[in-house]
Amino acid sequence: MKTFTKISSEHKEYFIQLLGEENVFFKPEQLNEFGHDETEDFVFPPEVALTPRNTEQVSKVMTYCFKNHIPVTPIGSQTGLSGGALSLHGGVGLSMKKMNKIIQLDEQNLQITVEPGVITEEIQNAAIEKGLFYAPDPSSKGSCSIGGNLAENAGGPRAVKYGVTKDWVLNLEVVLPNGEIIWTGANTLKNSTGYNLTQLMVGSEGTIGIITKAVLKLIPYVPNNVSLLAPFKSAKKACEAVSAIFRAGITPSALEFMERDALDWIMNFDESINIKIEDDTKAHLLIEIDGSNLDLIYQECEKVGEVLTKYDCGEILFADNEAQKEEIWRMRRRIGEAVKSNSIYKEEDTVVPRYELPKLLEGVKSIGDKFGFKSVCYGHAGDGNLHINIIKGELTDKQWNEELHLAIREIFELTVSLGGTLSGEHGIGYVQKGYMDIAFNKVELGLLKSIKNVFDPTGIMNPGKLFV
Repeated sequence: MKTFTKISSEHKEYFIQLLGEENVFFKPEQLNEFGHDETEDFVFPPEVALTPRNTEQVSKVMTYCFKNHIPVTPIGSQTGLSGGALSLHGGVGLSMKKMNKIIQLDEQNLQITVEPGVITEEIQNAAIEKGLFYAPDPSSKGSCSIGGNLAENAGGPRAVKYGVTKDWVLNLEVVLPNGEIIWTGANTLKNSTGYNLTQLMVGSEGTIGIITKAVLKLIPYVPNNVSLLAPFKSAKKACEAVSAIFRAGITPSALEFMERDALDWIMNFDESINIKIEDDTKAHLLIEIDGSNLDLIYQECEKVGEVLTKYDCGEILFADNEAQKEEIWRMRRRIGEAVKSNSIYKEEDTVVPRYELPKLLEGVKSIGDKFGFKSVCYGHAGDGNLHINIIKGELTDKQWNEELHLAIREIFELTVSLGGTLSGEHGIGYVQKGYMDIAFNKVELGLLKSIKNVFDPTGIMNPGKLFV
């Protein structure tokens, strides 16, 4: 294990001189606030937390930490689900929340340049005001920051049609672990000039550099959409219907799966949701169709309905007004919050080719029976991304702490055997690093570690993440 320099009074004084007292935090109660994200109940506070205001300050912090061998953990809005923002080795917690400006919205080239602390929904709203569209929309879009989205390559419901965060990134300003500042690419839609450093940074989880500016592409705003809520008497049939929709020539803008347990959890959590769920309903698909022409949208909705009748689907709710759509989407987006608020749980973020989704769901339930746990499954079915919330329930502490990792390993082995991988959008971070050998062989893991070493030879950049 690498050893790092502990934060001293001399280090604190340097940071205060550089950033000002108002941007340096070292009281225990302050550090605890910087020591967690939304990953279970973990708390790993840094020894000192810093809130720089610009790229030059970030550069000077990194130069100092590089020379003094102080570990640095980038911290966004702390909404992550893989422990990426946890300061496992103490050191500096580098919060980007005060670098939160939209620098430029270029209407001529359909681009927006932002700092990493900008909340994702603010980017969406700024684009909409100009008749433009930034599509990635994680469930936490109202609180997550674009820097965190970039670090984890976040997705969300509309990734099925519009892609994940990486598909919207043109160029990045990055501070390297030694303090040097680079731009990774160009503000162009095409770029075939050398290695693609931009895409290397996206999804790197803060382990090889700190993103300080991002140039994102925009598209013309898509004005119309209709949401369909389709009930099924079989969760397996609901999963089978997912692939059938695409085979019928339809690409929804969102296609979400919610099994019965997930529906029950959210209904108990949010009593304001007024959607009737029949006793024999085992799952729902939430399907959104969008476009410029409402008539064409309704034609596609009818076609979806025809497909779903072949999979034992009940009466479909067509939501074409904002109130209905808001209620349906609130039900979907708050499931994770409902589970977390009422239970001890672990969330796995599996992804498989969408046709294999029924096998994955069945396999997860079978593994749960074997190890004695219940799971709440939901997620972005349109791109094969299934969130599996494992509930502690009646498991003993010994089963939970010492045996559950064997069950999780079986889930990931099943996922990879179906052509999938460990994470679709949450990242590896702290909690999944012990399973990387399932997705990569020794040669592949060696290459990944070599890339890390090229950028971060002293290992100060977000240590303890991605690799054991």
